[in-house]
Amino acid sequence: MPKAVAMGAQLQCSMGTAPSSLIVLPINKTTSTFMPVATVNDIIPIVNIPPFAMCQSLANPTVASATAAALGVLTPMPCIPIIAGPWSPGSANTTLVSGKALTEDSKCTCTWAGSISINSPGQTKITC
Repeated sequence: MPKAVAMGAQLQCSMGTAPSSLIVLPINKTTSTFMPVATVNDIIPIVNIPPFAMCQSLANPTVASATAAALGVLTPMPCIPIIAGPWSPGSANTTLVSGKALTEDSKCTCTWAGSISINSPGQTKITC
């Protein structure tokens, strides 16, 4: 069974240049080692999912514009993730106050073509 994801979990975007750490607000009233446990609905840019340093996706208008200005040389620009929908699949067995528990095998998609995955769940005690 996959592990539940908690505050501080390490995230990676396929179009980002650096990992980021998940931020989970304590609204679910469930913790693991004193850290709030996440749900599939923890997808708000900046609030839950901080930037991944620089974005390298040509689907991102700022990257496309900077690349065009550099005569076609890929020019990464600051990342501002725009999440297309909830994490999936989430836990089949565990539901918290605001939705299904987020599990380490879940992914979500950025509008700018990046796939966001969980490298480390932020805790090791709870499985879902």
